[in-house]
Amino acid sequence: MFTTGEESLLRQARELRDEELGRLCARVCALLQEEDWGPDAPDALRRLFLIVSATKYNRRLERPCMALLQTTLCSPTCPEQLQLLCAAVLREMSPCDSLSLSCDHIQNTRQLGLVASVLLAQGDQQQVRSLGQRVLKVLESRQPEGPSLRHLLPVVSKVTSLAPDALREEQTRALSKRLGDWLRYASVQQAVAHSSGGFFSTPRARQLGPVTEVDGAVATDFFTVLSTGQRFTEDQWLNVQAFSMLRAWLLDSGPGGSSAPDADDKSELEGSTLSVLSATSTAGHLLPPQQWLREKAFEYCQRLLEQSNRRALKKADSDLQKACLVEAVLVLDVLCQQDPSFLYRTLSCLKPLHMRLRGDPAWVRALLPVAQFFLHHGEAAAVDAEAVYQHLFTRIPAEHFHSPMLAFEFVQFCRDSLPLFGRNLGVLRTSFPNLFKFLAWNSPPLTSDFVVLLPSLVDAGTAVEMLHLLLDLPCLTAALDLQLRSLQAASERPPWDVSIRAPGCLEALRDSQVQGLFQHLLRAHASGTVERLTPLYRLLQPLAGCARVVQCAEAVPTLLRAFFSAVTQFADGALASQLSLLLLERSDSLYQVPGYEAGVHRVLSSQFPALCELHPPLVVEQAKELLEFVGGPRSGGHVLTAVVWAIGEYLSVSWDRRCTVEQINNFFEALEALLFEVTQSRPSAALPRCPPQVVTVLMTTLTKLASRSQDLIPRVSLLLSKMRTLAQSPAAGPVPGEEGARAAHTRATELLNLLKMPSVAQFVFTPSVEVSEPRYHRDTNTALPLVLRTVSRLVEREAGLLPG
Repeated sequence: MFTTGEESLLRQARELRDEELGRLCARVCALLQEEDWGPDAPDALRRLFLIVSATKYNRRLERPCMALLQTTLCSPTCPEQLQLLCAAVLREMSPCDSLSLSCDHIQNTRQLGLVASVLLAQGDQQQVRSLGQRVLKVLESRQPEGPSLRHLLPVVSKVTSLAPDALREEQTRALSKRLGDWLRYASVQQAVAHSSGGFFSTPRARQLGPVTEVDGAVATDFFTVLSTGQRFTEDQWLNVQAFSMLRAWLLDSGPGGSSAPDADDKSELEGSTLSVLSATSTAGHLLPPQQWLREKAFEYCQRLLEQSNRRALKKADSDLQKACLVEAVLVLDVLCQQDPSFLYRTLSCLKPLHMRLRGDPAWVRALLPVAQFFLHHGEAAAVDAEAVYQHLFTRIPAEHFHSPMLAFEFVQFCRDSLPLFGRNLGVLRTSFPNLFKFLAWNSPPLTSDFVVLLPSLVDAGTAVEMLHLLLDLPCLTAALDLQLRSLQAASERPPWDVSIRAPGCLEALRDSQVQGLFQHLLRAHASGTVERLTPLYRLLQPLAGCARVVQCAEAVPTLLRAFFSAVTQFADGALASQLSLLLLERSDSLYQVPGYEAGVHRVLSSQFPALCELHPPLVVEQAKELLEFVGGPRSGGHVLTAVVWAIGEYLSVSWDRRCTVEQINNFFEALEALLFEVTQSRPSAALPRCPPQVVTVLMTTLTKLASRSQDLIPRVSLLLSKMRTLAQSPAAGPVPGEEGARAAHTRATELLNLLKMPSVAQFVFTPSVEVSEPRYHRDTNTALPLVLRTVSRLVEREAGLLPG
C-alpha cells in the first residue's frame, strides 16, 4: 500500500507531458556533463527514473540523453550512486535501439554487473550468450586478491535462465564445483571492521569474532544465509548469493534441464540402497562436479532446517528463517527429483519438520513446499500423504483466508500441483468450500487463478453445491468479514465499522436460529446438501456495501461463466435438469449487493438456453416448474427472456415425443397472460416497464406454439394485430421508446404475415431434424429475420404477387 504522498508522486509522474519530460532530460544532460557531480545530479536522475517506471507505456528519451546515460555508466570515475541510477533508467528504457553498451573492456566487477543488467534487459539472445562468456572469463581469471565476484553471480543466474545453452559444458562443471565450495566452506569469522585510523585503533579492536546464530549463540557449524554478524567477508557474500541462485542453477544444469553436463557421469549405484548408505561417505574428489554441488546443497539445506528451529531474537531474522526454510525445502525437492539417493535422507528430516510446522500458525506458509514435496515423492517413498493434504485443505483456508500472500501462494500451489494429485484429487474437490474462502476474501487478484482451477474442482457430484456457493460468494465474504469483526473487542473496532452501527449483525452469530446457516456457509468441506440462506441475506445486508463484498460480487459473473464452461463438458440430462431448476430458483434469491443481480442475470440468461441445448427434453420434463416460473412474480428481463425463448424452441414433438398438445396449450395461455401483463400494466418504481426484448420474444414464442397447435392460430393472430396497433403509439405502447416500439411493430407484422401460410410457418418455427441439425439459421445469409422478411414480401398486397 502506498502512502498519500507516494500516490501523489506517482500520479504526477504518470501525468507528466512530453514537453516537461524533454526539459527534465535537458537538465539531466547538463548536470551529467559537469566536471564535478553535485547532489543535484542524483536528485534529477531519481526523478527521471520515477517518471519512466511509473507507467507501463514506454517513454521516449532524447538520444543525447540516452548516450550520456551510457557514457556516465561506463565512466571509471563516476560515483557508484550515479552509476546505479543510470543503469536503473536504462533498464526501464529497454529494449531500446539506441543502446550501444559493451562490457568487453570493463574490469571493475561492480560496474560490469551494472552494464550487464542493462544488456540482459535488452533480451537479445546473441548478446546474452556473449555476456555469459565475458562474465565466465572474469570468474575464471579472478585471483584471490582480485575484484569482488558477488556482483557477477546474479548475472550468471540471469544468463542461464534467459539462454540455458550460453555456457559450455566445462564452464558449467567448473561453476558447479565453485558453487559447492562457496556453499560449504565460507569463513565462520566476521569481516574485519575498517579502522578510522584514530589514535586508539588497534588490530585487536577491529576483530569482531565468529559469526552467530539467530538466537545469539556462537555458530559451531559452517556459515549459511541464516548466520548473523556485523560485517561479512567476501566468501560469505558469495555463500549467500550461491544459495539464492542454487535452485535455478540445479534445474537448468541438472538431468532433464536445458543442459545436463554430467548426466553420463552419474554413479551406477545412484538410486540403489547401497548408494543411500554410501552417499555421505563418498569422498568429494571422486564425485563429478554436479553431484558434488548436490551433496553440498543437501548439507546446506539440512543446516538451514536446523537453524530454522532456533528462536530468533529479531523479527527480521524470524521472517528470514521462514523464507529460507521454504527455499530449503524446495531445493530438497529438486535434489530428490534429480537424484533418488537423497530421498530417504530427506524424508527423515521432513517428517519431524512437518509435525513441528503444523502446530505453529506462524510457520503456515512453510507447509506448502512440504506438501508439494510429498506430492512429488510420497508414493516413491511409500508415505501416505493424505493426512498432509487433509490438514492443508481443512485448517489453513479456514484460519488464514485473510492473509493475501498465503492466499496467493496456496492457490498457486493448487494450480501447479493439479497434475500430481492423482487419486488425492478427491480431497481437493471436496475442499472447494474452504478454497472459496480465499476467493471470497481476495477476489480481484485470485479470480483468474480460480477460472483455471474450476474445471478440476467441479464434477457431477459437487456441481449443484458449487453453483449455490458461487452465487452466495458475496454473502460468504460478508460472513467472513463478520467473523473477523467478532474476534475484536468493540473498543478495538474503528468508529466507521459497520458492525457498530448495525449490532444485529454480530448478535446474529450467537442466534441459535441462524447459527446453523452460518456454519453451513462457513463449512470446510462439501456437505452434499444445500440450504436456503435468505435469513442470512437479511441479517448481513448492512455489510452489502462494503468494498470487499462489492469486489467479490463483481468477480462472480466471470466465475459463473468458467463454471458452466466446465460443467457442459460432462453434464448428462439429469444434471442439466438440476442446474436449470437451480437457475430458475436462484434468479430471484440473491444477496442484494449493488449491481450484483443484474450481472448474475446476464450470465444465467445465457446459460439456461445452453443447458436446454445440451438436453432438449428438459423443457418437457420441467414443464410444471417452467409454468410456475413464467406465471409467478415477474423476474429479471434477461432470465425471463431466456426461459421464454427456450420454451418456444424446445417445446415440440421434434425434440421430445412426450410433448402433448395440452402442454402446448397450457404454455400458450401462461405466456399470453404474461404478455398481457407486461404490456397493459402501468409502470411504477416497483414494477418498471418491460424491456422490448421480452415483448418480442413473447410474441415469437406464442407464434411458434400456435404453429404447432393450429387451433391457436386465430387467437395469436388477434393478439399480434393488437400488439401491432399498440406499438404504433410509442407513448402509450407496450414497450418504451421509439426504437423498442418500432421493433415490436416490425416483429408483429412479420409474424402475422408468416401465419398467413401455416405450412411455411411450421417449417420456419419447427424445422425437421434434418434441417435443424446443421443449424442453417446460424448462417447470417439464411438467418430467421431474412426468411421472415422474404415471406412478408410474398404475402403483402403491395408486392402485387398475391391477389387482393
